Amino acid sequence: MPILSNPYNPSLLFKNGHFATIYSAFFRNYPRVIQERERVTLRDGDFLDIDWSYSTPSNNKVAILLHGLEGNAQRSYIQGMAYNLLQERWDVAAVNFRGCSGEVNRSYLSYNAGRTNDLEEIIDNITEKDRYKELIIVGFSLGGNLLLKYLGERDSVPKIVKKGIAISAPIYLKGSLEALSKPKNWIYQKSFLIHLRKKYKLKMSQFPDKMNEEDLSKIRTLLDFDNIYTAPAHGFKDAFDYYEKNSSLQFLKHIQVPVLILNAKNDSFLSPECYPFTQAEILKNIFLETPEYGGHVGFYNGDKMYYNERRTLEFIAH
Repeated sequence: MPILSNPYNPSLLFKNGHFATIYSAFFRNYPRVIQERERVTLRDGDFLDIDWSYSTPSNNKVAILLHGLEGNAQRSYIQGMAYNLLQERWDVAAVNFRGCSGEVNRSYLSYNAGRTNDLEEIIDNITEKDRYKELIIVGFSLGGNLLLKYLGERDSVPKIVKKGIAISAPIYLKGSLEALSKPKNWIYQKSFLIHLRKKYKLKMSQFPDKMNEEDLSKIRTLLDFDNIYTAPAHGFKDAFDYYEKNSSLQFLKHIQVPVLILNAKNDSFLSPECYPFTQAEILKNIFLETPEYGGHVGFYNGDKMYYNERRTLEFIAH
């Protein structure tokens, strides 16, 4: 049903998708928030950390924030979103996926673009506190795909979950892998690989029967990493099986709460399938906005409040 018009029209430099992406990731003078860490022990014995920020006074509303590939709760896009939500009296639970909070997780598996069981446990953990009446989920990049898959793959979600916002979401994973593998995106792929290889190496001492230097030396692309680690660690036949089963595009038709998908047309991480115009025209809960500009999580609108942060506040207010 709703394909939204968009007034976002940044200054000249920020109309360049690569500039907007890189500036926002590394140079934004973003507002910092105070965070208190809670360690959540998961049902399989592993853990993840949630960095909480609290509004004053509390309004019995909480937002879960989900970061992207190799991100964490201290990234500028998480902090900026948290700051602006706090101004509207939302408490914020900024999630660090397994192995992303500065400490290697205990299990051989870690996180991926479709592992929604951990998100389910986080929501259960929050609802058990019996403190909140309203919960929204905001996912960035990989976290956006995770959010949409969570909302669409279940017969129902807890009634406390009211809305979702997916920003720069690669909802068709194979297409996004192919996009990131293009020469114009080599700097991003290189950056991701540095972090992923480092994590692989740190885990080798934990699982020497499953991880070794020979396999590490074979990881030269993101596809290699997903074939050598992500797929086998999480029970998939290979990388393409992982992409097929975890792409949220196929789950959009089952989503029962309103969601906003905000994907810029000049986001070089996304393939054409990541702009679900057909689905948005017929599905009452899918609100799709595709500005010409914004890069990948690079919706500059002044450092204090980005366009994606303003749109999130507007979407959850109505």
